[in-house]
Amino acid sequence: MPVHVLIVEDENLIRWSLRQKFEAQGYTVTEAENGDTARSHIVEGVFDLIMLDHKLPDITGLDILRDLRKHDSDVVVIMMTAYSNIENAVEATKLGAYDYIPKPFDMDELLVTVSKALETTKLRRQVRELRNNLRNEYGFDRVIGAHPTMQRLFDMARKVAESGASTIFLRGETGTGKDLIARIIHHSSERATNRFMNITCTAISEALLESELFGHEKGAFTDAKMRKKGLFELADGGTVFLDEVGDMPTGLQSKLLRFLEERTFRRVGGADEIKVDVRILAATNRDIEAAIRDGHFREDLLYRLNVVPIDLPPLRERGEDIKLLTNHFVSIYGKEFKKNIESIQQDVYEKLMSYPWPGNVRELRNVCERAVLLCAENAIRLDDILLGRNVTSDPNTLDHFELPPAGVDLRKLEEKLFRQALARTNNNQTKAAALLNLTRDTFRYRLEKYGLL
Repeated sequence: MPVHVLIVEDENLIRWSLRQKFEAQGYTVTEAENGDTARSHIVEGVFDLIMLDHKLPDITGLDILRDLRKHDSDVVVIMMTAYSNIENAVEATKLGAYDYIPKPFDMDELLVTVSKALETTKLRRQVRELRNNLRNEYGFDRVIGAHPTMQRLFDMARKVAESGASTIFLRGETGTGKDLIARIIHHSSERATNRFMNITCTAISEALLESELFGHEKGAFTDAKMRKKGLFELADGGTVFLDEVGDMPTGLQSKLLRFLEERTFRRVGGADEIKVDVRILAATNRDIEAAIRDGHFREDLLYRLNVVPIDLPPLRERGEDIKLLTNHFVSIYGKEFKKNIESIQQDVYEKLMSYPWPGNVRELRNVCERAVLLCAENAIRLDDILLGRNVTSDPNTLDHFELPPAGVDLRKLEEKLFRQALARTNNNQTKAAALLNLTRDTFRYRLEKYGLL
């Protein structure tokens, strides 16, 4: 697309000179000799750059600049003036002018400034487009849930997003969508123009987690070769999502509590107090009350996190939402795998509705993806549905498993079970061991045996 420049200047000779130079660069030029004409052009057109004279016959260029900023325009403005003074330059800069140049100006130097300014316009519009895409991707209208519990959850999340609430606690089973709701709250809030930083509190060691959250100074530990900012500092003005906070090491919980109370922290190895403005979204699938009783979680930290609690219901309690989500995922994967899926048989819905969904929405999505891949015709049939458990009574029974005629490699089968347990628990070894009814020490021994550590 051609670059479109608006020249707002009351002197004919200057307008003519600028037009000649800009059109020689291939730019499309529109002229305005006063403020009213300029305002009309701005309302009617889209410009990449505005060359704006400070002193116009009817109003000042600063007045026009104020109008532009009220509409959050990302067009770049270069102010021109024959009456240069520091006060006007400072005011123009505060209002977002890219540059403030005195007359008469050197045309070649001006073209260099204009080229740099147009790059700024391009970057601003790319950032705005990316932000709009994120808002569309993480908008409330993209979340599927007609069940009354979900509707109440959406209402609460909207209120939280629009409020100044600084700490929100998301609770729910694995796969219920805590990460998605956290991102929706961020991208629906005034903080959306700033960063969304997330970290899983079980994925790394306590020392590394502290450094990731709070940053560290050069020389704070052996590998600290330079200063590093932590997530809280990087997300200033935005949001930090602490996933699986219920499994945060107890030694770090007191430091998180102090941060939540004071909104200040020190980098590891540092002495300076750093104050930031961040919204904390914390999430867990753990029974926090039980963890408190067992001495694994601080009760006072729960009070600070639980300022605004949001509980996400398990999929098995959402009734007809299972059908809505099934249709949604089948449609998505049908397009992705270029399959024309025209229908889903009724007995498929019945089977899905009767399943307990231990993995919740995440598990349903995987089941639908596999079904679309397996289906041979343009309809999803019962045979295409493979659930994680073919029995719903006792999950420990193996009556449904038949040894293949050719036998199995028990070592490989066991290794796959260990990998699945780790994947289901986000690499939480204690939880993964519990899924396999093993002690943590036995579990770690097997991990070393299979080279999974």
